[in-house]
Amino acid sequence: MKPGRSRKDRPKGAKSFARGGKSGSNKRVERSAVARPEKRDNHRDERSDARKGFRKPVKVNDREIKREDRRGDRPEKRFDRRGSTQDAVAGKNSVVEALRAKIPAKELVIAIKVEMDEKISEAIRLAKNADLPIKEIPRRALDDLTGFSNHQGIALVIKPFNYTEFSKLIASAKKPMMLIGLDSITDPHNLGAVVRSAAAFGADGVVIPERRNAAMTGSAWKASAGAAARMPISQVTNLVRSIEDAKKAGCFVVGLDAQGDVELAKMNLASESIYIIVGSEGKGLSRLVREKCDLVVSIPMQSSVESLNASVATAIVMYQVSAERGK
Repeated sequence: MKPGRSRKDRPKGAKSFARGGKSGSNKRVERSAVARPEKRDNHRDERSDARKGFRKPVKVNDREIKREDRRGDRPEKRFDRRGSTQDAVAGKNSVVEALRAKIPAKELVIAIKVEMDEKISEAIRLAKNADLPIKEIPRRALDDLTGFSNHQGIALVIKPFNYTEFSKLIASAKKPMMLIGLDSITDPHNLGAVVRSAAAFGADGVVIPERRNAAMTGSAWKASAGAAARMPISQVTNLVRSIEDAKKAGCFVVGLDAQGDVELAKMNLASESIYIIVGSEGKGLSRLVREKCDLVVSIPMQSSVESLNASVATAIVMYQVSAERGK
């Protein structure tokens, strides 16, 4: 458009542009207004694709870059990913029960703009009574912290458990001692139940390996019903090595397995210091652990039942030992 020419003076309809400014040139390029709706439709499709999460790739120097790489000039506040390695109890009921059980916690975390109800209000009240910090974070950050999205907008971050060194556990045990070792028990509820039974039947400590075994998480704390605060628990790098150290301290090592050589009723070790090793419900004792045991016992059951839960089997053996020692 020439300078000084108003918009209303433009010719309507199809527009013609001639090269060299001559209107009579044979080479003409026509642009019709009919093509405009198609262009708008393309924009509309792009907007609909954007809502669905599709983005066209962007290339810089023939290199396609991702969407995240295009945000360098726009700072974004993100939650510290290290929080995902923390142990946390999530869910309204679980958090309230954990606070009631006085599980050692670091802070109470609540999602921003979470809907306040009776459970969340009670959790906040219990946290304030326990002098726990209360933090509000975005829901996405809470997803990262708990590892899943079904947290109901609330989580309780648990303190790392204070394990006892195995050498100190043996040194502080009474004589004759009774130690419980767990071999490949991956369910934290089983671990918590074993700790609870160990405290009930007078065991001197529980030993767990670092790998391929449950640790003292918030779920294990909850299942122990507070017994974890009174029972020494040792986490060792090698369960076989702990068996060798226990033998040097005068312990008789007893393995508990469904395929045991001796029935529990025939085990007469009331006067001995014993180290009871419990295998998993499905696989039983591992090969190396079984070879290191002085005796492998089994609990007689009816043929219709294949095996017992690890925590139940451990409680039966500890009751047998404590009953023999009480005579």
